[in-house]
Amino acid sequence: MYDRRKGSSSPFEQTVFLLSEAGRAADSLLARRLEDRGMSPVHLTVLSTLARLGPHARLDLAARLQVPAADATRTLDDLQSAGLVQSLFVQVGGRHEVVTLTSAGETALELLHGEAAAAQHDLLASLTRGERTQLNSLLRRVCATAARVAGAGRDPQQTAS
Repeated sequence: MYDRRKGSSSPFEQTVFLLSEAGRAADSLLARRLEDRGMSPVHLTVLSTLARLGPHARLDLAARLQVPAADATRTLDDLQSAGLVQSLFVQVGGRHEVVTLTSAGETALELLHGEAAAAQHDLLASLTRGERTQLNSLLRRVCATAARVAGAGRDPQQTAS
């Protein structure tokens, strides 16, 4: 049985397991909402990345998103067919295909961000506004620590001291 003072003896009550479960639920909720719009989380990620960081060469975008080039190409082709991104060819040290967001892509991204907000609202419905704010703050700190640990290739216990 869980005793908050001692932590949990059950691996199913440990924070890392709960974070994983919440992540799977969030992924599922978001994927269903995006699917209703004919999109996937990868489509959302590509559009968001182009909006936030600007035009990218196809291969650079695949590398940044850490997805296989073939998957990135399929996703970009979907988005281009829908008129949400466009490709331009530039001659800089060789010929490169650069992908950029269109105005229709910006509009679609706003709708998709609305779907993400709705999924978040559904997932966090049992929390008060203050608890949601606190959770967001805590998760930002956890993510920052995780990024530092992953980048340094160290054990998380070493960063806590």
